[in-house]
Amino acid sequence: MESITPYLFFPGTCEKAMNFYVETFNGEITYIQRFGDASMPVEDDYKNKIMHATLEFNGNRIQFSDGAPHKGVTKGDNVHLSLSFTDEDEMREIFDKLSDGGSVHMDLQDTFWGAVFGQLEDKFGIRWMFNYDKGSDS
Repeated sequence: MESITPYLFFPGTCEKAMNFYVETFNGEITYIQRFGDASMPVEDDYKNKIMHATLEFNGNRIQFSDGAPHKGVTKGDNVHLSLSFTDEDEMREIFDKLSDGGSVHMDLQDTFWGAVFGQLEDKFGIRWMFNYDKGSDS
């Protein structure tokens, strides 16, 4: 496994929250993608919302999103742990272990951003995101 990163979701207020954390931690946004930039249909009023962003500071990383437009964000349920992998087999093994007794929200699958991705909630209620960049093995 390459890293584990907190992933924070917001109900349409991601950019405001992200800017607050940039100032608080004296950090830098190193990546930002808006829903309108992705190759997926989205309502006009959601196109400028944050699909994925990364804040880096002092060797740390936090990722952010306004979440999918069709899903609500509930305070307390808006933190996931994002696991990045350099080995797809290792990712699948850990995904299977964490999903045992839990619930899979999105099976591991190929994505439009060139990764294998999936989401689950383990039997203790912790939400996990899995990402394997298929370009990392070339």
